[in-house]
Amino acid sequence: MATRTQFDYYEVLAVSRSASEGEIKSAYRKMALKFHPDRNPGNKEAEEKFKQAAEAYAVLSDAEKRQRYDAYGHAGLGGAGFGFDPSTFSDFGDILGDFFGFGDLFGRRRGGPRRGQDLRYNLDLTFEEAAFGTETHIQIPRMERCATCEGSGAAPGTSPTACTACSGSGQVTFQQGFFSVARTCGRCRGTGRIVTSQCKDCRGQGQVATERKLQIKIPAGVDTGSQLRIAGEGEPGSAGGPPGDLYVVVRAEEHPLFRREGATLFCEMPVSITQAALGATIEVPTVEGGRTKVTVPEGTQTGTTFRVRGQGIPYLGAKGRGDLHVAVHVVVPRRLSGEQRRLLDELARTLPAPELPQKDRSFVDKVKDILS
Repeated sequence: MATRTQFDYYEVLAVSRSASEGEIKSAYRKMALKFHPDRNPGNKEAEEKFKQAAEAYAVLSDAEKRQRYDAYGHAGLGGAGFGFDPSTFSDFGDILGDFFGFGDLFGRRRGGPRRGQDLRYNLDLTFEEAAFGTETHIQIPRMERCATCEGSGAAPGTSPTACTACSGSGQVTFQQGFFSVARTCGRCRGTGRIVTSQCKDCRGQGQVATERKLQIKIPAGVDTGSQLRIAGEGEPGSAGGPPGDLYVVVRAEEHPLFRREGATLFCEMPVSITQAALGATIEVPTVEGGRTKVTVPEGTQTGTTFRVRGQGIPYLGAKGRGDLHVAVHVVVPRRLSGEQRRLLDELARTLPAPELPQKDRSFVDKVKDILS
């Protein structure tokens, strides 16, 4: 049984004894990258420091071992050498692999099944289609499994053969310093197989570019920016991996009359002077193309808003609808006939002069002072 090297684990990782788990992990990562044998081929000193960092991290990253080490030092670890443990590097397999170009580290394969890419499709809808839902067809350009070779990449009547460089494993193992490293096979790129006679339709790729026609249902209440996820309609996976998803992103047209905020609609309706003054019942168009009635009481001013319940947009994914808010705009006629002018003049003589709100009285007083 190996004898443990007597060195201070905290000093090896250059951290304080109160260092957090994250600080210890970060320090170990820096040491592993700095002294990794691939960066220091033939350097025994770097190899030794790499081993020390691994041993220190194996202890300090384990709460129970660290507690015993803090209390009793090396004696508290039971006398057996920890040495190098491949599981110590499980947290950094991807980091070290990317840094040094490893395809695999400690049994982790890169050539295994991979999920396909997600796709995005921008869908333009009319205001009404977004509000009330619709069904439509879309054409999606994407890669699909080659029907000729059934995704194998090999010409019909032939099959891929096991890669002789890695014996079909997709990995090439070699000795690096004091441990073995598995690297993605460069010949088969981790697939473990070689296509000697390529399929002419996909040129050995196992996938072909195509357009897929889909019928999709747009729910009522969507708006610009809404995303619909259609599972499994993205790019196909590789090596038996699942396909990606398709995300349909909605862009709804604006309406010439209505303004939308979520499920609430806003519009502005003109009324005549007499309708505003005497009161009236006006007809307001609805988003479906129909009409609804709104009562305007006498003395209504421009900007007064009336709410019509349930005449807005359907709630997305829920029952019911929002409301319609109708703002009144009093329209002053631009041209008058002689009789209309006479009647208005007669009316004007009977009406009191309009007054400004109380907060503006000082302005009125100033005007009177100037004119007096």
